[in-house]
Amino acid sequence: MTSTPRGKRRSAPIDVRKRPVQRRSAATVEAILEAAARILESDGLAGYTTNAIAGRAGVSVGSLYQYFPNRDALTAALIERESAPLFAANEAAAEAATCEAVLRGLISAAVAHQMQRPELARLLDFEERRLPLDERDARVGERIHATLTRAFGLPDAPRVDDRQTAIHDVFAIVRGMVDAAGARGETDAAALEARVTRAVVGYLWRSERGE
Repeated sequence: MTSTPRGKRRSAPIDVRKRPVQRRSAATVEAILEAAARILESDGLAGYTTNAIAGRAGVSVGSLYQYFPNRDALTAALIERESAPLFAANEAAAEAATCEAVLRGLISAAVAHQMQRPELARLLDFEERRLPLDERDARVGERIHATLTRAFGLPDAPRVDDRQTAIHDVFAIVRGMVDAAGARGETDAAALEARVTRAVVGYLWRSERGE
């Protein structure tokens, strides 16, 4: 799961060199990104080089550099690609009618994101902490914060003394448990989702009752 934007060192943004416009160019970029993903899964960071990625994608290194000036720019684009389903699921969860349904939707999305390609997700989490992706992290944090804020305004939301603190706590619980499960190499999505849901629901609704 993506990290929060708070507390990260501000650095120059990473961007692609050339935006694909034509269908052929878009297909080349997709081939490069998928090659990068598969090399991370099979060879880890040790084998994750631009030469290896270009070879797996069936393009020249020069063609790769037309779109990505360096490996970090390619990694940033891969993080964006792999995060897209998570963002879409977050938007869908935000439309749920109850607070609990929103929370369950967010948890399900985070677990699915981690478990769909677990080794890739684990390594991208590591790279995301290393790279200067402050602007992207801020956008991600704002989207999830907005979803949680809406959830806490629904009729069934728990009554908490400090809503903003509760929102940050929920995000931290989900992120921490999901990322830790990924780091341990867990593969049972259903079990992880059940644990995270119990942790979040227990924290919020027990707090409501003063337990």
